[in-house]
Amino acid sequence: MARSNPDLDQLSDDELLDMRLCDLKLQIKGTSLEPKVEQLNEELRSRGIGFRPHYWLSDDWYSPDGIPGIAIPFYLAHPRLARLERKQLFEVEGGTHQWCMKILRHEAGHAIDTAFGLHQHPNYRRVFGNPQAPYPDYYQPKPSSKNFVLHLDMWYAQAHPVEDFAETFAVWLRPGSRWKTRYQNWPAIKKLKAVDAIMKSVENQKAIEKSRRKVDSLSRIRRTLRTHYERKRLRYGLDFPSIYDNDLRKLFSNDANHKRNPTAAAFLNKIRGELRRSVAKWTGEYSYTIDQVVQEMIERCRRLQLRLGDHPEETKRDAIILVAVRTMSFLHEGRHRFAL
Repeated sequence: MARSNPDLDQLSDDELLDMRLCDLKLQIKGTSLEPKVEQLNEELRSRGIGFRPHYWLSDDWYSPDGIPGIAIPFYLAHPRLARLERKQLFEVEGGTHQWCMKILRHEAGHAIDTAFGLHQHPNYRRVFGNPQAPYPDYYQPKPSSKNFVLHLDMWYAQAHPVEDFAETFAVWLRPGSRWKTRYQNWPAIKKLKAVDAIMKSVENQKAIEKSRRKVDSLSRIRRTLRTHYERKRLRYGLDFPSIYDNDLRKLFSNDANHKRNPTAAAFLNKIRGELRRSVAKWTGEYSYTIDQVVQEMIERCRRLQLRLGDHPEETKRDAIILVAVRTMSFLHEGRHRFAL
């Protein structure tokens, strides 16, 4: 006898975490994802692209090598799971309409590349580089560079030639992007013009790769949500040495005159959400990763027995700066994640 679809709204967090992903029984049809997929298809049609990627739910965003389709993370198919995602990782990647469309356009770049074999086009390689170059474990972007378009956070176009193409395609595809004006004085305009020319060359052509395979579709993933989030936290987490101590001693106090003030740990915990939001906005880093910096600072403050000084607002401002600096230091050391 087939199992009925679970009422996810009635389950506690622990009950949800003990469920297997395959038992969530989710689909794109009938959810808030459906009009977003339809919007992307319409954007492709308006650009003269006859091919449509196929879409399925999985555990993350991606477009697999050799398959012209797009996997969408399961939590976007149900508001209850989006709330759990936020509680587990402090953010919902693609959780707003604008954010979701930006990622969909990026992934469409990969899917269309695969469908038409665009990476084999001589102009592709000349402009973007070798698509078969190995992906680096980490990349160190140059924020001031105008050789790349700006689309997803953290200057993602700089990660790899294939990502450079997908990001440029996404900017080219977006309705009303005015890329000819926006990038007219940037070297990146050559890449946008190359995408424009490449896509015109395949207008109304049939795709050469039409596989509809769904890699790691949700119905086949048998691990529990608890295991899923443990693995994601491990992936995004960082090991932090106690290099904070000198900075924390400057930020807070161990003076006897402040012994009746709140502890530094309590103060940081109180403003923890504001720290995450502010630093995420500045750096584009995962909220979970930023929270690990804050957690380490809290633990070090407890060990050092530090307390709040006389100027809470100044301390809060300086704490935001310290968390941002520590977070960005990992980026500039090259320790950065590939989001897509």
